[in-house]
Amino acid sequence: MMYVLLALYIIAAPFIVGALGILYGMVLKGIDRKLTARMQGRVGPPLRQPFYDVLKLLEKECIIPENAVKWLFNAAPLIALAASITTLLYLPIGPFPPLFSGNGDLIVILYLLEVPCLAILAGGFAAGSPYSTVGSQREMVLMISCEFPLAAAIIALAWKYSSIYPGLKAFSLTTFVNNPIWNNVGVLGFIGVGILLIVMLALSTSGLGRLPFDIAEAGTEISGGMLVEYTGRNLGILYINDAVRVVVFATLINAMFFPYKLSPLIANYVALPLAASLTIDFLFYLFKVFLIAFVTVTLMRVAFPRYRVDDVVKFYWGIAGLATLAALILIVMDTFFGW
Repeated sequence: MMYVLLALYIIAAPFIVGALGILYGMVLKGIDRKLTARMQGRVGPPLRQPFYDVLKLLEKECIIPENAVKWLFNAAPLIALAASITTLLYLPIGPFPPLFSGNGDLIVILYLLEVPCLAILAGGFAAGSPYSTVGSQREMVLMISCEFPLAAAIIALAWKYSSIYPGLKAFSLTTFVNNPIWNNVGVLGFIGVGILLIVMLALSTSGLGRLPFDIAEAGTEISGGMLVEYTGRNLGILYINDAVRVVVFATLINAMFFPYKLSPLIANYVALPLAASLTIDFLFYLFKVFLIAFVTVTLMRVAFPRYRVDDVVKFYWGIAGLATLAALILIVMDTFFGW
């Protein structure tokens, strides 16, 4: 009986995590649109509008451009969504550990984060449209620009853990979750980690293709860029993928910087059964993901205009890259000199 239950868990768990990512991502989309409208003095659509949009798209026929590479054009949305959901399986969901984990899950996550971008990029090239081709070229520039600060930020935190806990897996998210970084640094290290947090928030906005870094879609310039030729079910799948990626990036930042739980604090005053403890921590996780998504998606979109392509490159290779290196130096000084 135990083996049967274990088999059912192994089969069902990925579907549950995937469904959670899709549903909560769609809810965050609705909240984002509503809050953005309110911040701009508009009423905005109802919170359930993203669900209506997806259902309508999934019912419509896919129109494939005459000059498109059809198999790649149709496969790109499915590959992107599958990669996004797979990434979510490597991330801790509130009080629940990740379904997949290992010595270097952060490195695996770095690669998986690029797969949806590469898939949509390939779909843009396969569409055979000049607008989608330009959008794909811009996406390539954006991906290359983000690589250095993203890798440097993760390496800086992993180095800190390896220097403090030599026996632990420095590139494992379990290490980050069980040993919050803020508890393991001094003043200089605190400043360095704060800089890395800001860089990661900016990288999340870029990875999601949102203002001010939506140069690959830029509706006023290239009519939607990579997605200009996508319609019907394919566009609906891409819409769902975008919602899941919001949850993925917010969950990653939460695991790296804010892996705290609320139930231990409450348990100091009130005895909590296991079910109540798990529920409280799960709801606290949803709240933290919402706050991170609000900063990286809603606030950034309202507060900043779109950057030009060259400005994005200068920002990531210049400001973000130098900020990451400065943060690494501060963390090293904090480790060796105890400042």
